Amino acid sequence: MPSGKTIPIIAFAGRANSGKTTLIEKVVSAFAKQGLRVTVIKHTHHPIDVDVPGKDTHRHTRAGAKSVILASPARLAMVKDTPGGFSLDDIITRYVDDADLVIVEGFKSAPVPKIEVYTRSSGEAPLYVSGDSLYIALATDDDLDAAIPKFKRDDAEAIAGFISMRILKGNG
Repeated sequence: MPSGKTIPIIAFAGRANSGKTTLIEKVVSAFAKQGLRVTVIKHTHHPIDVDVPGKDTHRHTRAGAKSVILASPARLAMVKDTPGGFSLDDIITRYVDDADLVIVEGFKSAPVPKIEVYTRSSGEAPLYVSGDSLYIALATDDDLDAAIPKFKRDDAEAIAGFISMRILKGNG
């Protein structure tokens, strides 16, 4: 990071439709109310295209620009071609310099602490039972015995408190 400061990171992982995005939205809101600056990085396997045909950014990209940055007084957006994607570490190092916390959705194999969002309706076992010690908590509404701290999926305040203690205060 340009400032030399290490920004705390927590990832939310889980199978499709487990409620990751909804939970992250609530956790971000809880931290924002505390005045924390949160950056969310979401991984997707689907193509991303925010360029709108006919708009200036699309015209610049179509003309051959490898990066187009759209800047206004209140926001900045970047469209950047990547030769195969960036690692989570690369994304944070290159683009995150003003956050108190980075919340990641996806990036299941990234070497960062993770909270699994789980629902039995997926028909699959929880990810944390794979033995990956980076799974530090489980958010589920299912009645499971868990070897890691367990929270209800809608208990964003408790999950935010857990993240504050384990990630922001550096206790694990």
